[in-house]
Amino acid sequence: MPLNSPADDLSRTVVIGAGPAGLTAAHQLAERGLPVSVFEADDVVGGISRTVVRDGWRFDIGGHRFFTKVARVEQLWHRILGDEDFLIRPRMSRIYYRGNLYDYPLRPLNALRNLGPRDSALALASYGWARLRPPRDPDADYEAWLVSRFGWRLYRTFFKTYTEKVWGMPVSEMPADWAAQRVKNMSLAAAVLDAVRPGRGRSDITSLIERFHYPRLGPGMMWEAAARQVVKMGGSLTLNAAVTAVHRSGGQVGAVTVTPTSGEPYQVAADHVISSTPLSTLVASIDPPPPPPVLDAARDLRYRDYLTVALVVPQEFGFPDNWIYIHDPGVRVGRIQNYGSWSPFMVKDGRTCLGLEYFVFEGDDMWSRSDDDLVTLAIAELETLGLVRPGAVEAGHVVRVPKAYPTYDQYYRRNVEVIRAWLAANLPQVHPVGRNGMHRYNNADHSMLTAMLTVENILDGTDHDVWSVNVDQEYHEQTTSAGADAGTDDGPGWARGTGRGAPVVRRAARPS
Repeated sequence: MPLNSPADDLSRTVVIGAGPAGLTAAHQLAERGLPVSVFEADDVVGGISRTVVRDGWRFDIGGHRFFTKVARVEQLWHRILGDEDFLIRPRMSRIYYRGNLYDYPLRPLNALRNLGPRDSALALASYGWARLRPPRDPDADYEAWLVSRFGWRLYRTFFKTYTEKVWGMPVSEMPADWAAQRVKNMSLAAAVLDAVRPGRGRSDITSLIERFHYPRLGPGMMWEAAARQVVKMGGSLTLNAAVTAVHRSGGQVGAVTVTPTSGEPYQVAADHVISSTPLSTLVASIDPPPPPPVLDAARDLRYRDYLTVALVVPQEFGFPDNWIYIHDPGVRVGRIQNYGSWSPFMVKDGRTCLGLEYFVFEGDDMWSRSDDDLVTLAIAELETLGLVRPGAVEAGHVVRVPKAYPTYDQYYRRNVEVIRAWLAANLPQVHPVGRNGMHRYNNADHSMLTAMLTVENILDGTDHDVWSVNVDQEYHEQTTSAGADAGTDDGPGWARGTGRGAPVVRRAARPS
């Protein structure tokens, strides 16, 4: 197969994936005049942050609030899109449980009032018992960690059902270090104090943000603009083209094989590869292959897939929330978006679009259903929840996203460390970035930062420890006694939180 070599002596970088991390890396390289080629297997850019368009309706995949405490990330957002393209939107999410809507982030007094006197008393008694007789090892797993801080009743009501819907595994099988990204340093007592202290609505504290920026046509607008700018600055972007092999020789990257959707595979020369493709996919593509323990670790990484059913309804059935978490165990939907609450430019006059999100495994009964069956199920669940009247839904559209979320089971950290160590020792010119690329819990701004730091390591010889982003204790700014990072937008924790404190990135010592 032909080998395309760069026309000059500058280091050539291949970027795998055109999501936030991949396009951020390409943008940074192109801004500095370096050759960069981006290959994306899909027919659109943005990854899970893309905006899907169907019949004039625009769908945000998962909901993406643009808020960060990382100044350089925010500056890049505004270099890519002009201020006129950003809306300032109110932040609102609630939890649906047994016919009631609970404030989210949870406010203890609101939660206890909705539960009613009997259930509230039982919940408080359960909490008291957990404090007196906590689990033998509170750090044994995520369930033990939560029960030790909230008691069994509050855990089952506000954590268990939704968490298991999202991840498709028992909470008892999730590692306790997951709490570092979810509800770290929290207890019911701290949450009550946070609920009654003055100063609500302060935007200077990460956990108390009430507003966020949002591109008027959805997050895909950001990455479509970034892709255009990369090409304008001299980079290249190829859609419908997967990198199916990363070739190595003598501890160096030499080229990658690109396999387009239509056409023959071809090779592209590369001095560095920045990869935001799933880490397991990257390892499987290396040629010659890594040793069996590394391949086994890659094969053992798990992913959660995702599909959304967008239903068109009259505007009267919209709600002010960006989304509602569905804790009701009687339905399979995990979360419901109201795209009209994100941006009025994503819907049409007199109508809104509700996105019912299902967290699935590729090939399971939900994933394998026809689009018509999924639309029928989503309509039935929306009516069962009482959010629309029968017959109100006018149209439906289905979007499937494979490998949407890395799964953080009790083995993921060991597997990632095995892969990371082998790459560092044997293929240091291959740089995993982003959430899927690193199999690490990163928000979009975290993913962008890993790409920025990686480009600096390549071009400037810095020693940024990219793997410390969103991991080190120092990353999370503790600006209140409750903890500024006590939850995230991907699922309820007890406190107000986004997990977006500004990181202090460690620098590894340079070799002598």
